[in-house]
Amino acid sequence: MEKIVITGMGTVNSLGLSVNESWQAAVNGVSGVGVITQFDTTEYLVKIACEVKNFVPENYIEAKEARRRDRYQQLTAAAVQEAMAQSALTVTEQNASRIGVVISAAIGGLKSLEEAIFTVRDSGPRRVSPFLIPMLMPNGASGLTAIDHGIKGPCISVASACASGADGIGTAWMMLRNGTIDAALAGASEATICRAGIASFDRLGAMSRRNDDYSMTPQPFDKNRDGLVMGEGSAVIVLETESHAKQRGAHILAELAGYASTADAFHVTAPHEEGAGGAQAIRQALASAQVNPEDVGYISAHGTGTQLNDLSETKAVKAAFGAQAYKTPMSSTKSMTGHMMGATGALEAIFCVQAIREGLLPPTIHYETPDPDCDLDYIPNKAREKKIEVAISNAFGFGGHNAVLVVRKYQ
Repeated sequence: MEKIVITGMGTVNSLGLSVNESWQAAVNGVSGVGVITQFDTTEYLVKIACEVKNFVPENYIEAKEARRRDRYQQLTAAAVQEAMAQSALTVTEQNASRIGVVISAAIGGLKSLEEAIFTVRDSGPRRVSPFLIPMLMPNGASGLTAIDHGIKGPCISVASACASGADGIGTAWMMLRNGTIDAALAGASEATICRAGIASFDRLGAMSRRNDDYSMTPQPFDKNRDGLVMGEGSAVIVLETESHAKQRGAHILAELAGYASTADAFHVTAPHEEGAGGAQAIRQALASAQVNPEDVGYISAHGTGTQLNDLSETKAVKAAFGAQAYKTPMSSTKSMTGHMMGATGALEAIFCVQAIREGLLPPTIHYETPDPDCDLDYIPNKAREKKIEVAISNAFGFGGHNAVLVVRKYQ
């Protein structure tokens, strides 16, 4: 089976407006958490989030077009442009139908939908934007990307909650492997830091409320973890068959060696107590890459900082890796980026590529008090130098979705 390789990467998130800026912040243990600026939080119990800072949509798209796009779609444009520039992939009339777009979102334009509901209430139905539907639909980022770059191959969006980004990349990987396309833009985008987004996640009891002193939240795998901090952003990679990349002289960053997806079939928001579905996804992803647990040098954890998720994921890794689980470093970069919902899995895949290329593993920051039930090596607080050849990225979502990607050093 032909190798599928990564030739470009792009991101905007709470740590930075590029891959390099975000990676430097991550390995230096910088937190993206701050006070919410996008709406008035006076009546809210949660007043913190990981917002994208200093983002100017007009730096990437014309002002008129920016007004017609939801924030999650604006963020996508920036990530796509960086990924395309690094890959130097040129879309032509001859190859346009052999390139795909799989840019996912768990939710889509929630901000635009919320604003439209208030507009109907306050000003009547005729004041709603005629662009509302394309702004709110979760496939909008994929469709707009295809339009922006003239891409005419398969153009879809995967919605599998917090696994959306990883599942989108995995879907593109499968299309490349079966010969449907030669190249793809794959990833995800999310911008749910709005009144409804914050309120609904808080009502689930899933969010940290450390508003007055947020210097130590979120705390994935820590005994005192008290919930996730919502983030936003976009992360996109360019995937190609090895032969296509070589033919055009592309610089290959890494190989996307494996992928698997499973369902817990257990509960609509809670993970399986023993991490059974996650463990099965890890096993299947390793098998698809023909990789053994002892070959894996780093695990990018889903690691949300909630009591249930971190315990379930720890059990999943132990079930899949056996005794090797205790020897394999694992960290949650959500401790810095916050939880970007559908987009985080795509960003964490990028961090896996960087870890392999740089020989540096990002830390889990805010780690203070070990939890006897979460007893693996979570790379506490400081990045670790380690040359690795294989990394896996876990993404587990509401609905019981589990997606795992395997990234390997390109040989």
